[in-house]
Amino acid sequence: FPAAAIEEALAAGLREVGENRVQEAAAKIQALAAKGLAPRWHLIGHLQTNKAKIAADLFGIIHSVDTVRLAQELSRRASEPVPILLEVNVGQEATKFGFDTTEVASALSAITTLPNLDVRGLMTVAPETDDPDTLRPLFQRLAGLGKELDLRELSMGMTGDFEVAIEEGATMVRVGRAIFGPRSNP
Repeated sequence: FPAAAIEEALAAGLREVGENRVQEAAAKIQALAAKGLAPRWHLIGHLQTNKAKIAADLFGIIHSVDTVRLAQELSRRASEPVPILLEVNVGQEATKFGFDTTEVASALSAITTLPNLDVRGLMTVAPETDDPDTLRPLFQRLAGLGKELDLRELSMGMTGDFEVAIEEGATMVRVGRAIFGPRSNP
């Protein structure tokens, strides 16, 4: 979404903004900062290890830490502690990133030993569906995992399913389409 649309949303009271792509976010962050606007920026899209330094510098929280290797790179590149969420592929979709639910505890153990990272919680991207209620078991699984691992934040739910996600414990939802409409450049 263009920086002008984000500026309007900020004027209406929005305080936190999610972005999928590091490069796009960098330009928007710079443009809005030049106008004195500084929302808390969330990276919600996939992060490649070669962009870890830029992401660590730009974002207030990174939702998409999906490998221990990426966490190690963020830790190495960060100049100060970076809040992160571990991405979990609760739907076990081959096309999606994230830790398998059986790997999260061991990944968390490895990642919490790294300097400059602050693991705040878990994130998932549920499968697309016309019936959001069918996602309830997946959201429950992530919430249960978060509770088991004593992690407070749960980033789950998007424009089409956020109500069910909130009912199941989401503390963060990603509702860009509801606010800005469909992306023009998917």
